Amino acid sequence: MMRNKYLAALIAFFGGAFGLHKFYLGQNGAGILYLLFCWTWIPGIIAFFEGIGLLFMSDEAFDTKFNRGIAPITRTIYSLPATPTSESTKDKIATLAELKKLYDAGIITAEEFEQKRRKILNSI
Repeated sequence: MMRNKYLAALIAFFGGAFGLHKFYLGQNGAGILYLLFCWTWIPGIIAFFEGIGLLFMSDEAFDTKFNRGIAPITRTIYSLPATPTSESTKDKIATLAELKKLYDAGIITAEEFEQKRRKILNSI
């Protein structure tokens, strides 16, 4: 089951005094402790701050901590587009730099440079 940090934060705010968020996050031992001490209100106070922490936790940190071994779901609403950092993209950037050097040295014409540059940029 893929866990959601926003749902975990809501559970922490509304059921955290009883450790419900701990059970949801797979921390059953801590959930039992929260249940045993719920009459003291201390677990409720701690859960409030844990809920705030969950809201401010990055998606990657949350997935690493609570979704280990589960294939991630592609985020389409909350994440920014990925930046090109793959090795092939780095190779293409290096090729563009070398192409520019050839143009500056006068080895290739402006038309050849623009044609090859467009081809490389379109493939990124």
